[in-house]
Amino acid sequence: MEEFIWIDNKKYRRGYTTGSCATAAAKVAAMMVLSQQVIEHVSIVTPSAVKLDLEVLEGCVLDKHSATAAIRKDGGDDIDVTHGMLIYAKVTLNDSTEIIVDGGQGVGRATRKGVRLPIGAAAINDTPMRTIKEAVREVIGAAKGAQVLIYAPEGEERAQQTYNPRLGIMGGISILGTTGIVTPMSDESWKKSISLELEMKFAQGMRKVVLVPGNHGERFAKDVLGMDEKYVVIMSNFVRYVLKEAERLGYERVVLIGHFGKLIKVASGIFHTHSHVADGRIDTLVANLALLGAPQAFLLQIDECKTTEEAMELVEQAGWQNVYEQIAKRIKERVELLSRFTKNPMSTDAVLFSLDNQLLASSCPIELLTEEFRT
Repeated sequence: MEEFIWIDNKKYRRGYTTGSCATAAAKVAAMMVLSQQVIEHVSIVTPSAVKLDLEVLEGCVLDKHSATAAIRKDGGDDIDVTHGMLIYAKVTLNDSTEIIVDGGQGVGRATRKGVRLPIGAAAINDTPMRTIKEAVREVIGAAKGAQVLIYAPEGEERAQQTYNPRLGIMGGISILGTTGIVTPMSDESWKKSISLELEMKFAQGMRKVVLVPGNHGERFAKDVLGMDEKYVVIMSNFVRYVLKEAERLGYERVVLIGHFGKLIKVASGIFHTHSHVADGRIDTLVANLALLGAPQAFLLQIDECKTTEEAMELVEQAGWQNVYEQIAKRIKERVELLSRFTKNPMSTDAVLFSLDNQLLASSCPIELLTEEFRT
């Protein structure tokens, strides 16, 4: 594997997924039970055709019919909650010619429809499920069968820091990975979790959704506006990605609710709101104030501000709060432009609030929105 990549002139180390760990652990456990020897290193080829040479951790268990081995998850420089975890596989041979893979301690189980897993199934996604079976089959041949148990002793505790509880995957982590490799700064697993949440809600019959950047937006929607939390999905910075996923699935209605300093970027067509991607907050505020006729001296004051909070204080003092409604309407327009070429464009609105949880503006009457998303 090419160990490093360069992003914005910075060097980042690649890692490998929980799916690769489970595959490697299952392969080496199968090798050990056949050879009746402890093996210290194993190689696998990931779905993206990258070869991994991995160390097998101490503490392997071996008997006549089964073996257990562990691989430590390494996320490289894209560290998430599973980084450093031990992923175990226990392989028990039998004469059935079939390979059955299941999850044990610390691997979550699906409790709701819509996460691409049957209710009650272990949270082992399609690609890792396939690569585990292929790796074990490669070792044991066609004449034998095997029971493969994937488990992660720390999984239940660490899963509380993931999206799994929101998705109805309870009791542990998911075994994930479509490429087998973790590429720093890619955010792919995070995006996938959001997609699964949207799919789950759609499968439950929802056709409208409230998108918020983070926990602050979620609390505002629930606690201040009184919206039902079942409609709320945290989209993080991935505005375009999540909107396109909602469009792909067939949602009819999307409302964006967020802090002014985050969502103002969308008003200028910035659909990834992390500061390392783009930032035009003050410029957008200045432009919209100018469209409302604000005097040049005031615009120059705003232009000198380093934060939106500083600029908002000036807006309040000068009485230009109507700019917030203007920007909320711009956000609505930008989102609708994004889906204008689809057969059934989504109906959209936007709500803005301040850091102290004060409603700033809504692109439609807020009473209608709160009533719409209460039931």
